[in-house]
Amino acid sequence: MNRVIVVGTSAGGLHALGALLGYLPADLPAAILLVMHIGSRFSVLPEVLQRHSALPVAFAQDRQELVAGTVVVAPPDRHLLVMREGAALRAVLSCAAKENHTRPAIDPLFRTVAEAADGRAVGVILSGYLDDGVAGLQAIKACGGVAVAQDPAEAAAPDMPRNAVSNVALDLCAPLQEIAAALTRYARTPPPAAGAHEIPSWLRTENRIVADGGDLKALQQIASPSNYACPACGGVLFEMTQRRPTRYRCHTGHAFSALSLLLEQQTVIEESLRSAVRALHEKESLAEQLAAESTLHGRAPEADYAGIARRCREEAAQLLALLAG
Repeated sequence: MNRVIVVGTSAGGLHALGALLGYLPADLPAAILLVMHIGSRFSVLPEVLQRHSALPVAFAQDRQELVAGTVVVAPPDRHLLVMREGAALRAVLSCAAKENHTRPAIDPLFRTVAEAADGRAVGVILSGYLDDGVAGLQAIKACGGVAVAQDPAEAAAPDMPRNAVSNVALDLCAPLQEIAAALTRYARTPPPAAGAHEIPSWLRTENRIVADGGDLKALQQIASPSNYACPACGGVLFEMTQRRPTRYRCHTGHAFSALSLLLEQQTVIEESLRSAVRALHEKESLAEQLAAESTLHGRAPEADYAGIARRCREEAAQLLALLAG
C-alpha cells in the first residue's frame, strides 16, 4: 500500500464525496478513509457512496487493518483514528471528546494518520463550513505527507477549503476531477523512504492526549492557559502554541479552532438567553397568580404583583429582541 488517503468534508460533502469516488479506479493502490460531519444520528453514508464508487465502501470497524483498494468511513458518534501496529496500519474508533463541536471530526483522523503513515499520508479537504481539518492538514505536511483541497469556487460550502488555502502550504487546490487524477498518481508513486521525516513532538503529544482521553500534564507541554472557559464542560481552555490559526483544548479533551469556539460561544449565549426568557415567563405567571389570589380574597396584595408581572413581560420581550437581532 503506497499511500493512505484521508478525506474530510461537511456541508455539501455528500455530492463532493460521490463525485470524487466516482473518478477513482477500482485498482487504486491506496486505502481511503473518510470523515463527514454526520454527528450521532443514524447514517447510511457507505451505502449511498457505494452507488458511485468502484471501490468497496463500509463503516470502519475498530482495529481493522487498512488495506489498499478499500474505502473506510467514520461511523456516527465515533472519531476515526489510525494507529501503527508493527508493519500494519489499523483503524481505531474512539469516543474521545468532541473536536470543533463534532464527533466524528476531521482533525483527529488527519493528525493520527500523519504520525502513523510515515510520510505516506495524503490529506484532502472538501466542501464544508468553518475550518475543521486545517490543523490536521498542517500535521500531515509536517510529517512529509501531501495536502490537497477542493477548489473553493467549486465547493457548495467553500469555508473549509478556503481556510485550508489560507493556512496550509497545499500541494494541490483543484476541482474534484483533477484531485482524483492526482490521488491516482500519488497512489501509484513509490512512497518516501521509511523514517525520512521526523514526527514533531507536539504532534505525538496531542495524539496521546486524544488516545488517553485528556491529560493535563501533557496538555501543559504544548499549550498555555487562556482566558476562556470550555463551552462544553466549563474547564479552562488552553491555547495551543505550535500552530496557527489559533486552536484551544481543555484537559478533558474538547478542542476548538478559534472559529468553532466563537460559534460555540454564540450557542451558549443563545441557550442562556432562552433560559432567562423561560424563567421570566414563569415569574410573570406566578406573579399574576398571586395578584389574582389577592383580588379573590379581597385583600391588598403584599407586593405589587401586577407590576412584577409587567416588568417580567418587558424584560422577556427585550431578551427575545436580542435573540431575534
